Amino acid sequence: MLTYRFIEESRIVYYFNDITMTVEIAENEKNRLKNLKAGLIDFVAGSLGGIGLVYVGQPLDTIKVKMQTFPSMYKGMVNCFLQTIRTDGIVRGLYAGTVPAIVANVAENSVLFAAYGGCQKVISNLLGVKKVENLTSIQNAWAGFFAAFFSSLTLCPTELIKCKLQAMREVQNEIKVTSNTVRNQIGPWELTRQIVKEQGIRGLFNGLSSTIAREMPGYFFFFGGYEVTRELLAKPHENREDIGWQKTMIAGAVGGTVLWLVIFPADVIKSRIQVKNLKTPALVVMKDIVRNEGIGSLYNGLKPTLIRTIPATATLFVIYEYSKKHMHDFFYIN
Repeated sequence: MLTYRFIEESRIVYYFNDITMTVEIAENEKNRLKNLKAGLIDFVAGSLGGIGLVYVGQPLDTIKVKMQTFPSMYKGMVNCFLQTIRTDGIVRGLYAGTVPAIVANVAENSVLFAAYGGCQKVISNLLGVKKVENLTSIQNAWAGFFAAFFSSLTLCPTELIKCKLQAMREVQNEIKVTSNTVRNQIGPWELTRQIVKEQGIRGLFNGLSSTIAREMPGYFFFFGGYEVTRELLAKPHENREDIGWQKTMIAGAVGGTVLWLVIFPADVIKSRIQVKNLKTPALVVMKDIVRNEGIGSLYNGLKPTLIRTIPATATLFVIYEYSKKHMHDFFYIN
């Protein structure tokens, strides 16, 4: 009898262990699918936000790149704006590089926000925080810092093509090419093929180190500024996800403004390296700019950038947050 009962008890224990294991496997599979859906939603929402950002901010982004790269050609933002329209027209001039800009921003923001969501989960797991919504603003800022590394890898090639197209006329004027050249006919794909043919794939990653140096600290302040502003704008006992689209736009504008104030010198250096195809290290380029043009040249184009970033990043975040919310509701992810 004792042996029989022992066998039966062992079978019972084994049986319950088997059920527990099955439940754990099912729960793990459910969590894996949930995380996959959440990552895909972040990816799509970031893409939509990136498209909105480009169409709102592209004209002033073009002015910024021209002023950063060729400061001696223009007396200021208005002069650069008028000369660009007079010479190349509104569409060809102000919206030069729009296709690679869309590709760049879709690539950057889809990867950025997907990586941001992933980094939030990693940080919450490491710190023992049950939900990513409960992370502090500083913890979210660190998630943005690490996410920016991954987005830099996708951004660098498309940003390089965009900047070259935006400043193509100035480059050709500098090397004394006649106005009858094919500069208005060259497009992003032809320019990409030309770079790959002359420099190989590595040519598309010219300026990668300066891009990473710009992006990682920049997005620490970008997401940090955004989250802190959302907290400040939330009413007592109100969740920062429920502050409404107007306050979300204000928070996005603050995040974008803080980002550019912090990273602008690094962005000037990146633009010079990419547009002029420099092989010099970023630190040496910065020293040359300060020595030859003065420290103020590291802030050429800041005014159009700040004017642009307020509506552009406000648009980015409101599209991101609300498309993400609607997709979560549609797919019912808890």
